[in-house]
Amino acid sequence: MRTFDSDGVEIAFIDEGPEAPVGDPVLLIHGFASNVATNWVDPGWVKVLTDAGHRVVAYDNRGHGQSAKLYATDDYGAPLMAEDARRLLDHLNIEHAYVMGYSMGARISAFLALAHPWRVRSLVFGGLGLNMVRGVAGTGPVARALEAKSIDEVKNPTARTFRAFAEQTGSDLKALAACIRSSRAPITAEDLAQIKCPVLVVVGALDVIGGSATALAELIPGARAVEVADRDHMKTVGDRAYKEAVLGFLKERA
Repeated sequence: MRTFDSDGVEIAFIDEGPEAPVGDPVLLIHGFASNVATNWVDPGWVKVLTDAGHRVVAYDNRGHGQSAKLYATDDYGAPLMAEDARRLLDHLNIEHAYVMGYSMGARISAFLALAHPWRVRSLVFGGLGLNMVRGVAGTGPVARALEAKSIDEVKNPTARTFRAFAEQTGSDLKALAACIRSSRAPITAEDLAQIKCPVLVVVGALDVIGGSATALAELIPGARAVEVADRDHMKTVGDRAYKEAVLGFLKERA
């Protein structure tokens, strides 16, 4: 992975496929405790999108993967992390891009579109439906689970799942705890109504973390929703139905 300086924070990224004007750029923003490899390379997203002719840019969020590890809660938060995305587009001289975020990445991409609407040609919110507005409870237990000496000490089932995933991805647990404890700036229905670019919301039918795709899409002018059958939050990421929905959506934008 290459790196660049995002206002003093080293951010690792990949840039694959043909450059514009041949390949329309797609910016991918991964979820909490994940990274480029886990969220986008291993499930086949980078290959699928480059095979479809797109230039694919994806980066490890601050505190994640190969990017800088920060341990103060003030170093995180979706609006701040959205500026890392904007600075990466600046660094690569990409005027505007299709943007897809998964889970926490969807929340970051929403703030990117609200703060810099002309940089975002379209949005895909993956793994995050109505809970983008309602919020997700239980961040305290997840933070404590990340800070526990051993996963064996974690009894809360949801928190244990996050701890296990963080260990699987080789994450810095202290940095992730700071990230999830950071200020969670609200996104309101009124905010979402201001999004003017085309939006696709894709959530697994069994995803209790993301919430309803349809309910979120109803808050965004012209947005459409896709529910992936028999998939929860973790298993939706690489599902073929998710990929087909996104490829069709992007083809319409070309």
